[in-house]
Amino acid sequence: MKLVIIEDEKVTARDLARTILQSFPDAEVIDIISTVREGIAYFSDDTQVDLIFSDIQLGDGLSFEIFSRVEIDIPVIFCTAFDEYALDAFRANGIEYILKPFDKQAVAAAINKYLTFTGKRTSYKALEEIFINRKPSEPGAVLVYQKDKIFPVAIDTIAFFYLKNGIVYLTTFDKKTYPLNKNMEELTKLTEPLFFRANRQYLVHRKSVQDASSYLSRKLSVTLSIPVPETITISREKVAQFLEWLTQA
Repeated sequence: MKLVIIEDEKVTARDLARTILQSFPDAEVIDIISTVREGIAYFSDDTQVDLIFSDIQLGDGLSFEIFSRVEIDIPVIFCTAFDEYALDAFRANGIEYILKPFDKQAVAAAINKYLTFTGKRTSYKALEEIFINRKPSEPGAVLVYQKDKIFPVAIDTIAFFYLKNGIVYLTTFDKKTYPLNKNMEELTKLTEPLFFRANRQYLVHRKSVQDASSYLSRKLSVTLSIPVPETITISREKVAQFLEWLTQA
């Protein structure tokens, strides 16, 4: 059985491949794809693949775009941490999925289901439209990978994200800090409008903002309710947007 994994987080992709091989040692993960663009190019060729495991939100868009742009008669198992609205869409369209963080039993059950699957091809274009038009909801959590453990940290417990030496960290309201495998652009999309991208280094939760004061050249200096490694400044171009964001419920 030849498989392809579509996942933009390398650690998650490797962990999934390892989990698959634990239950199906004869399986072969022949490729790992990390973007929509790469996926379209890959499946446009005559590819001999038996099964696809796919994340939904990739760095350059939804993975559904791959399957709506290229006719693929290959079963797909989606890996998701989305909310109940998204899961209802999967169930309504007969889509198999596993929830992140996934375990050996869930992965094995999903593969066994597809080994006996004889259903018709799914309309991924319709599913893509469902997700694009879905009612916005606050994201639930981000996944933290620490040694051999994977655990979720709820978004509403995170005070801010910050970038240091090329690595993104989160700090919670109770002052716990963890490194992440996501970049700031992905986190900005994931957490808007609850969080604001103050500058290149900082993405802050609205409830963490204690006050703001005038800074050099019509900038703002932001004080959070918990200590931060360095001064957070808002550029003058972003000041109006930041102040409007602060007033939102």
